[in-house]
Amino acid sequence: SAGPTYEDIDPVRFIGNRSSGRMGFAIAAAARAAGAQVTLVAGPVALATPPGTTRIDVRSAQQMREAVLAQVDHSDVFVSAAAVGDFRPAAAAPHKLKKADGRSGLELSLVQNPDILAEVAARSPRPFVVGFAAETEQVEAHAQAKLARKRLDLIAANEVGHELGFERDDNALLLLWPGGREALARTDKTTLAQDLVARIARLRARQVAR
Repeated sequence: SAGPTYEDIDPVRFIGNRSSGRMGFAIAAAARAAGAQVTLVAGPVALATPPGTTRIDVRSAQQMREAVLAQVDHSDVFVSAAAVGDFRPAAAAPHKLKKADGRSGLELSLVQNPDILAEVAARSPRPFVVGFAAETEQVEAHAQAKLARKRLDLIAANEVGHELGFERDDNALLLLWPGGREALARTDKTTLAQDLVARIARLRARQVAR
């Protein structure tokens, strides 16, 4: 999965995030180049579909969940690179909310979105599950906690902010898995995706060989 999710407030406004989708699309392209059959579940981004991949476009977290769960049971690997919104408005307004309605402010009631990554990781049988953690501080500690809490096979963590992460053509990743870690140095996202796919293939091969 790749890109952001948008949660509608009204027909004009939404809650979203700054994910460009570039890392997820680069991973899809790298996996296809490595010989995998790839289905890319993409949030709302203006990126070309990687050649040879099947693309499913979604907007909201709930739509992404439905698309992922429809594919995951016949997949060997699930890479959750999408920046899925944690919350959504409890109800979207049917018409544009206007200042002329006498409002001096606006309060939104938010409800929690489904945790797609945790849901996939809890399935049995399940694919090799790769998560992402975009953090502003204590990157390794937060990523280790997420790896353990969600029982992931691998997590790719990166710092966002300070000219890193979202909306850039380069990135750096810290890979963590049960019993191991590896830092991938800052480079362009195409090269980084190729390196990540190679690590995923290696770790999955070890898992299958057990």
